[in-house]
Amino acid sequence: MKMGRGVEWAVHSCVNMAWTPAGEAVNSARLAEYYKLPAAYLNKQLQFLVRAGVLASVSGPRGGFHLARRPENITVLDIVLALEGPEPAFRCGAILGNVPEPDLQENFARTCLVSQTMRQAELAWRQALARQTIAGIADSMERRFPADKLKALTYLAVE
Repeated sequence: MKMGRGVEWAVHSCVNMAWTPAGEAVNSARLAEYYKLPAAYLNKQLQFLVRAGVLASVSGPRGGFHLARRPENITVLDIVLALEGPEPAFRCGAILGNVPEPDLQENFARTCLVSQTMRQAELAWRQALARQTIAGIADSMERRFPADKLKALTYLAVE
C-alpha cells in the first residue's frame, strides 16, 4: 500500500489545527511555509478535507482552515479516505477464472484465498487507522514533544 505525501501533510496540519484555539483559522500558506511544503499542493489537500467534512474553510484576511469537527471525532482513516478515496487497495481480478477448465459458477473474488487474505489485511489496516484520532495524536505529541505545540502555535499565529 502506498499513500501520497499529502496524507502525512494533512495529518500534521490537522494536529496543528487541533492545537489552535476554537474558531481560529490556520492560513494554509503559513502552514506550508512552516513545513517547507508547496503551498498550492497543501491547499489542494486541505480542500479535499473540506469536501469530506473534516475541515472548514474561512475566507477573508484572517481566513484559512479549521477543524470542522472535534479532534476526537476525526480519525486518521477519515483523512486517508478523503485524500486517497474509498476504493480498496487490493482489487481482485478473479484470475482463477482464467485457468484451464475453471468452475464457471464460482465467484472467484469472494472465494479466492488470496483475495480473502488481502481483504482481511486491509480491514485490519482500516480498523487501526479508524482507532487513531487527531485528538489522540495531538495529545501524544504534546506529551512527548511539549515544545512543538508552542512552536507551531507561535509560528502559525495570525499576525
